[in-house]
Amino acid sequence: MYEVVGVRFKKAGKIYYFDPDKLPVEKDSHVIVETARGIEYGKVVVGRKTVGESDVVLPLKKVIRVADERDANQVEENKKAAKSAFAICQTKIREHKLDMKLVDVEYTFDRNKIIFYFTADGRVDFRELVKDLAAVFRTRIELRQIGVRDEAKMLGGIGPCGRLLCCSTFLGDFEPVSIKMAKDQNLSLNPSKISGLCGRLMCCLKFENDNYEDSKEELPDVGAHVMTPMGEGRVVSVNILDLTVQVELLEKSRVLEFALDEIVLSEAAKD
Repeated sequence: MYEVVGVRFKKAGKIYYFDPDKLPVEKDSHVIVETARGIEYGKVVVGRKTVGESDVVLPLKKVIRVADERDANQVEENKKAAKSAFAICQTKIREHKLDMKLVDVEYTFDRNKIIFYFTADGRVDFRELVKDLAAVFRTRIELRQIGVRDEAKMLGGIGPCGRLLCCSTFLGDFEPVSIKMAKDQNLSLNPSKISGLCGRLMCCLKFENDNYEDSKEELPDVGAHVMTPMGEGRVVSVNILDLTVQVELLEKSRVLEFALDEIVLSEAAKD
């Protein structure tokens, strides 16, 4: 078993686990840790807890220290420098006439590397661009091509629902989304209505799908025969969100809505 804390480096980024050792590391504090990218500044979003070996990636790296005010100031300076680097890189992209769109620029905490995130329709030969950038910044340069979903996560925005994008506020990972999920939720299959700002199927189709599947297990199938307070009938539609069903009464030939606890499957439907 290992005692760990969960650290996040971006607002809605992945959570990585580190060994807090004997340091006074608590939830919501900021820490300095060593990552594959170098020394980084992150926020503890999961307090101390004990996990099994299968839940962590070994070897487990230790928290270097609890961050102080100087570290926070360094992060702010890095953000300002990144804005300047963004403008310079855009100019260089135009000079080299490269078919790419610069999305974001990020300094590692120790300024050992600058990462330029961009999107492009295909592969881009940016070797000369890297040389120019290295000559200007005199540090390690990394150009990283990202997809449209990652672009939306970085830039943020407001989705069709009127709320801030899920990917930029709380979703740490992207999970596969299928058109079947939209069908199961009785949504319009018009691409413009079920696609997010990135042009891909909306992420909420995935994380809401589990609730729909649980509700569907409780509700009878369309066409099933049920007993209601008004007599026997046939289910013509179900409302998964409200857990209600519309039933066509066999004797009275009219459709009424009933709550789930008001109906019982008839013996024929059970068989």
